[in-house]
Amino acid sequence: MRRFDGKTLLVATHNAGKLEEFQQILTPLGIAVTSAAEHALPEPAETETSFVGNARIKAHAAARATGLPALADDSGLEITALDGAPGVYTADWAETPTGRDFIMAMEKTHAKLIAAGAPRPWHARFCCTLVLAWPDGHDEVFEGHATGQLVWPRRGTDGHGYDPMFQPSGERRTFAEMTHDEKNALSHRGAAIKALIQGCFT
Repeated sequence: MRRFDGKTLLVATHNAGKLEEFQQILTPLGIAVTSAAEHALPEPAETETSFVGNARIKAHAAARATGLPALADDSGLEITALDGAPGVYTADWAETPTGRDFIMAMEKTHAKLIAAGAPRPWHARFCCTLVLAWPDGHDEVFEGHATGQLVWPRRGTDGHGYDPMFQPSGERRTFAEMTHDEKNALSHRGAAIKALIQGCFT
């Protein structure tokens, strides 16, 4: 496994919430974290049907464009009663002509569960795949998961995406009712980042 030996890591995202999570975890390691948005990089089309495929597209595009090692995340929500949907299309469920609206996406998800007659608890899991890519084309892959259930009505004001609807296993609060540190200790992204740090940074 290749070690990261640089000073600056580009996180291939335009999502401020994701960037903040990575900064909170990586900055204490002495790594300067920059983003695709700061480099005015376009968002590449995510044409793959797997989390790892889409993460690779984003990581390698950013590494080639900037000459920096680039870290990309592809994540989503898999709902058991909806046969694993939305999965890799989680962000698509939030798309509107003016940007992503996750309140609308959560309402859509709730409506689909009701229409399907799905009994509670609505089991689900968050999945996160991280790809760390170097400009020479090499990459390393790390995965993390968080199991739990969906709740309605949604609860909490912190977090982003589906956080107000997701209650992790063994907890009474949703991700959106937790502090950043509490969520990072339980989240799919936190688990994947821990694997990344152990594999490439320590």
